[in-house]
Amino acid sequence: MSDTPFGFGLPPEEPEDGDKGKKGGQGGPANPFGFGPGGLPGGFPGGADNPFAAMFGSMNPNDLGAAFQQLGQMLSYEGGPVNWDMAKDIARQTVAQGTADGVKDASVGIAEKSAVEEAVRLADLWLDGVTSLPSGANAAVAWSRAEWVEATLPVWKELVDPVAERVGAAMGSVLPEEMQAMAGPLLGMMRSMGGAMFGQQIGQAVGTLAGEVVGSTDIGLPLGPAGRAALLPLNIEAFGKDLSVPSDEVRLYLALREAAHARLFAHVPWLRSHLFGAVEGYARGIKVDTSKLEDVVGQLDPSNPEQLQEALQGGMFQPQDTPEQKAALARLETALALVEGWVDAVVHEAAKPRLTSADAMRETMRRRRASGGPAEQTFATLIGLELRPRRLRDASRLWASLTDARGVDGRDGLWEHPDMLPTASDLDDPDGFVHREQLDFSEIDKMLGEAAQQRDEEGDDKK
Repeated sequence: MSDTPFGFGLPPEEPEDGDKGKKGGQGGPANPFGFGPGGLPGGFPGGADNPFAAMFGSMNPNDLGAAFQQLGQMLSYEGGPVNWDMAKDIARQTVAQGTADGVKDASVGIAEKSAVEEAVRLADLWLDGVTSLPSGANAAVAWSRAEWVEATLPVWKELVDPVAERVGAAMGSVLPEEMQAMAGPLLGMMRSMGGAMFGQQIGQAVGTLAGEVVGSTDIGLPLGPAGRAALLPLNIEAFGKDLSVPSDEVRLYLALREAAHARLFAHVPWLRSHLFGAVEGYARGIKVDTSKLEDVVGQLDPSNPEQLQEALQGGMFQPQDTPEQKAALARLETALALVEGWVDAVVHEAAKPRLTSADAMRETMRRRRASGGPAEQTFATLIGLELRPRRLRDASRLWASLTDARGVDGRDGLWEHPDMLPTASDLDDPDGFVHREQLDFSEIDKMLGEAAQQRDEEGDDKK
């Protein structure tokens, strides 16, 4: 995907074999808040870099009223760090325009819904034999692109708001406290414009991504509602177009991946909060060098909103790496590798004996993830984080070795507690981890429970 919807730089290229990712740096894009030149491609009507130029530059006079109405909505916004109403509208408009190859969105037909339901049903049946985690999908749904936007926006909000909030806080902190009251209108305008611009960017990005994802777990995070395995028939057709694989096998393999993710997130209750907490930890670690921001704000003319847009494009924000960010990013990358590695291992175990295309599909998905496919690139540009499981192959091999050494129950039992999972260093020495004696956390929890009960009883005796 060539555009960078949120103005961030694209992540560096990943080696094709995916095994050397551990040698890469632990940082995200160099300037995630830079809004650098060309950082807003396609983010506004007509594909212009500047929303005001897009509104007024080549406008039919009959549309002038609508443009002023949109500008009024941008300036009157008083919500959070992102104007999500605008994001939703832009995403829906982007979906309606169709993808670059001219394919328009379409409602999902009865036959397609039945095919998805059957694929997920069969996938769950196959997975029952290769994992001890029970089914996590109460329903199988087939979404259009527009339905994917509607269903996933709440989770995008949860992921993006913490980072956008930090940027917004930086905008409001550049003036001394005694001057902030005097500059109230200016700061209010900046917040409104910032929320609108974030909304424009995110809406464009999510709308573009809706034209490429095949399900609700493409980036390794659960973007859809809990308990639903979701597939997008239109995008699955495009995905399998050049693979020389029967369409029903492509759909079934992707259903296996979706159903495997559903099992993991449904039956490992701490996993979702662990991943999302790492994103929030990354946001808390953001430190913005406000020296340039102070210079820019001091020269802004409140009557010229286009000047703010130009300042944003010129790189108002220069984030600084912090130990907190690096630690959060390391936790996130390791957790994503373990999630994707587990899914890769169990799906292959289920598919290999049954699908002639299992090896080819596995390699296609690995390369899509390791090379930074559309989903990963979009998320990197949205919040400055790379959601690539850099060590997917290492993690997959480790899970497969655990299966051989401890069986399915012993492998899946490691998900009972985060402290039982392999660490980044364990991926360097998988044999050492596989044959290491594991702590029994159930016994520890039992001992702690008994100790707590004894304290309560002693407290009652003293009353």
